[in-house]
Amino acid sequence: ALIMLKQWELGNWLILAVMILVWAADIGAYFSGKTFGKRKLAPQVSPGKSWEGLIGGLLTSLAITLAVGIYRGWSARELILALLGAAVVVLISVIGDLTESMFKRSSGIKDSSQLLPGHGGVMDRIDSLTAAIPVFAVLLWLAGWGAL
Repeated sequence: ALIMLKQWELGNWLILAVMILVWAADIGAYFSGKTFGKRKLAPQVSPGKSWEGLIGGLLTSLAITLAVGIYRGWSARELILALLGAAVVVLISVIGDLTESMFKRSSGIKDSSQLLPGHGGVMDRIDSLTAAIPVFAVLLWLAGWGAL
């Protein structure tokens, strides 16, 4: 999906957009989870994640999508579709993160690599993107942005 996005018109910008979307969700989830987190999202899989963090991350990404849409002058229809698409991409990114955590826990692995100490390894940096990028590409294709 990443190679396909790269070949589309504005491909580099689209790749940057999905990265910002997912990373904004991660950052928003971290800070809102630290501040408001009470109810665990998936305690057996990823004990640090909370429902409050999920909502905060989602709202952060939606706020960025809204700001971009207003700046770019999107129509109401385009804005609604972009917000729905952003929500789907963010939720899929969380599922990707939880899935990778589940595989690590079932294998008894704490960190997937020591290349990025303190961050849970390389896979923890890309698991959300690995799940989100194909969904992002399909949503863009459905919206008429490119060819599969």
